[in-house]
Amino acid sequence: MPAQILLFNGSLGVGKTATAYAAGHLLASAAVPHATIDFDWLTAYYPRDADDQWGTRGGMLNLAALWRNYSARGIERLLIARVVEKETDLNEYRIAIPDCRITVARLRAQPSTLLARIRQRGPGQEWHLKRTVELALQMDEYPVGDFTVETDGRSARAVAAEVLRRASWLQTDVTDS
Repeated sequence: MPAQILLFNGSLGVGKTATAYAAGHLLASAAVPHATIDFDWLTAYYPRDADDQWGTRGGMLNLAALWRNYSARGIERLLIARVVEKETDLNEYRIAIPDCRITVARLRAQPSTLLARIRQRGPGQEWHLKRTVELALQMDEYPVGDFTVETDGRSARAVAAEVLRRASWLQTDVTDS
């Protein structure tokens, strides 16, 4: 069976990581084998190659190595949190994990929500504050995703349940109440 990837995409502060981890907990509660990865951690190394400013190439090599280990243990599903700006960026995943099926869940929130969430991270977020709104507008104009889920005013668990249901990975109802 080909690997199944559920990629949580969206602007900075939209809740990709929190939602991916919540989805992982829901899958674990249902005894569904999977692995959860925040792609940013795969690029958290220094120094990076001069022609790989964001560490994407190195991150993909790390993803391929992790996948070999997960696959050897029978894992067939992978949750990944990461910004994907262009549809062609998905080809990198197909190289790292050959014969995979990718479903992209685009998470979306209002600019005021994105900015508030980034401010909660503490000081030193100036670049993120500037980038999140422009990236959200870019993603509205050129969306990458099989479906979109709004995150404003919702718990990560409720968003994760909707994503898993819409991706046909798990039928679960979770409310924000």
